[in-house]
Amino acid sequence: MAEKQGKLIIVSAPSGSGKSTIIGRLMQHEDLRLAFSISCTSRAPRGTEQNGVEYFFLSEEEFRRRIQADEFLEYEEVYPGRFYGTLKSQVEELSSQGFTVVFDVDVKGGVNIKRHYGERALSIFIQPPSIEELQRRLQARGTDSAEVIATRVEKAAYELTFAPQFDRVLVNDNLERAACGAYEMVSRFLKDE
Repeated sequence: MAEKQGKLIIVSAPSGSGKSTIIGRLMQHEDLRLAFSISCTSRAPRGTEQNGVEYFFLSEEEFRRRIQADEFLEYEEVYPGRFYGTLKSQVEELSSQGFTVVFDVDVKGGVNIKRHYGERALSIFIQPPSIEELQRRLQARGTDSAEVIATRVEKAAYELTFAPQFDRVLVNDNLERAACGAYEMVSRFLKDE
């Protein structure tokens, strides 16, 4: 158990690549002893989202105050006034309890966390088989307008350029195979001393 203490798993991917589903599958493996890092956001809760479950919801002013106090491991102003970030205190708390902390972050956040923790962290980039397949998946969700999908696809093309900065690249062309691949990567990383 001691060799697992203090390790971190960073998962990043363009929207629609299956990142959240793969992380959800990883979290089901009790043998990995994972704890999910809940991000902060300055946006309002959506639907049934609850503070401390999906996100920690902060006002823009509170988020900016915490940035000034250097409380974030990483943060990003995704849109004007809309921030997302990871609190250092939450990561330290989970890590001190012997959990391996799992991050679901954008590519810039993933690169920054990896830079901060170095060999203590495994960074995994989940890649769609192609931009065309990613666009098809986003359209199949039925949750976004054509304009929003076009913006996400354009952003995804940019995010794909970050893949070489990650320790591992996992192509999600088959969800079951990708979920198994992620488990194998994480399991091996946690067994290495």
